[in-house]
Amino acid sequence: MKKIYFLILICYSLGIAQNPNREYISHDEKNHQLLVDTNEGQYIFKFYTEDILETSFIPNGEAYKPNSHAVVLKPDLVETTLTETEGDILYKSSGIVLTVKTSPFKISYSYKGKELISEKEGYYKSKHQVMDMVKANIVADTTEKIVFNLTNDEVLYGGGARALGMNRRGYRLPLFNRAHYGYETFSKLMNFTLPIVVSSKQYMIHFDNAPVGYLDLDSQKNNTLIYETISGRKTYQIIAGESWENIIDNYTDLTGKQPMPPRWALGNFASRFGYHSQDEVLETISDYKKEDIPVDAIILDLYWFGKDIKGHMGNLAFEKDSFPTPRRMIKKLKAQNVETILITEPFVLTTSKRWDEAIKNNALALDSISKPARYDFYFGNTGIIDVYKKEGYEWFKNIYKNLSNMGVNGIWGDLGEPEAHPNWVQHA
Repeated sequence: MKKIYFLILICYSLGIAQNPNREYISHDEKNHQLLVDTNEGQYIFKFYTEDILETSFIPNGEAYKPNSHAVVLKPDLVETTLTETEGDILYKSSGIVLTVKTSPFKISYSYKGKELISEKEGYYKSKHQVMDMVKANIVADTTEKIVFNLTNDEVLYGGGARALGMNRRGYRLPLFNRAHYGYETFSKLMNFTLPIVVSSKQYMIHFDNAPVGYLDLDSQKNNTLIYETISGRKTYQIIAGESWENIIDNYTDLTGKQPMPPRWALGNFASRFGYHSQDEVLETISDYKKEDIPVDAIILDLYWFGKDIKGHMGNLAFEKDSFPTPRRMIKKLKAQNVETILITEPFVLTTSKRWDEAIKNNALALDSISKPARYDFYFGNTGIIDVYKKEGYEWFKNIYKNLSNMGVNGIWGDLGEPEAHPNWVQHA
């Protein structure tokens, strides 16, 4: 019995260890942050509110990267307590409690007495297991992982736009934005992704890092959650709350709340693929009015800037033959309380009327030798506007400003995932 009991103790000890090679060295509280040093790097823990706690790991030899692409919330001066009991370091707000077990090393989180989640291996690097569907998009020999423990009964939501059902547990999902045509009833990747996981245990994890990668929501069925990336920050926020509404409110406090749209934007729109002319637009709204159907706006798809589907993207101006007096058309629509919405895309085709203008204004993303990147996709040979570059941002903004001055009050930004984006295209 003594030998069996000893074996059980060993298994229990290994089970609760986060990483057998990671050893606690020291900790300190500075500038409203808890710093924990290990033999493999430093952890920085920071409360944004009592319900939002950020964790960053900085491996030895790397510098801390404090800047986020996603977070807009400024940390509050949250009232915290730091205690140490029998090798456990507890860093508490009135909501989230961080527990750092010093030996064997382990990090876990709870909320008002309820366990949320714990790191399993935590951060490490290993060989990149390539998914065929993104093998040309997520390119790396090794990837960086942050690994967590799940409980058997957790349901996992999140990850962005996928056709998988609500519960995403059991899938490894790429974090790379791309359209999926003709997906019907199943798709692991649709247009936009989000590096967030929401648990039925009523917490959320936001992985605060911009580069591409994967979310593995227990695909190996071993109660493991893995965030995986090619590079960048090793930072995530644990978000908790008293209710689902509270959690979503906390998350949108962290990453930004969209302003309420104007009242008309919540109404009924006329839309099709698409209206070919100014006369067709006005006749359509006339028919709505005759049939006493409420209509608050009309969406003009790609024929507003070209007669054909292909070859004109990037014109970003009314096709004069089809829409000879757009200001007058917009004014007539407004007189009937109907707003005009135009489709636009970030692509400028080499056959478009603005290609030379985009080149002259240095508005496009570049290739590896600093020339405007050109490649083929469905609509033609194209460049893509680099909105991260001041010149691209200003050029695109001024086009929108001119359209707004004409009376256009709505823009449908299409294909902005973006629709086609070779991995060699470089942005500022």
